[in-house]
Amino acid sequence: MYAIIETGGKQILVEKGQTIFVEKLDVQEGEEVVFETVVAVKNRTLKVGAPYVKGASVTAKVEKQGKAKKIIVFKYKSKKGSTRKKQGHRQPYTRLVVEDIISG
Repeated sequence: MYAIIETGGKQILVEKGQTIFVEKLDVQEGEEVVFETVVAVKNRTLKVGAPYVKGASVTAKVEKQGKAKKIIVFKYKSKKGSTRKKQGHRQPYTRLVVEDIISG
């Protein structure tokens, strides 16, 4: 059984017991999060929502809040003398463990 949920402007395919990384959510470690924006659910048959499946939800437990590894953002324009810009960025994330999928 799997589901496709929508969070942080992205769609993620999840299965029970899977660990996923999503955009940072405003919850504490150890709390449960319920996603009700389920785009599709597959148990025996596939249910696709328009835009979401009614009554379907995915429950996940927050394992950790953190930041990803630093990436370098380098902006450069050729043939221009002083248009170099180097920045670093660390994207915050929430690590979740999917506990239950309700197909509705």
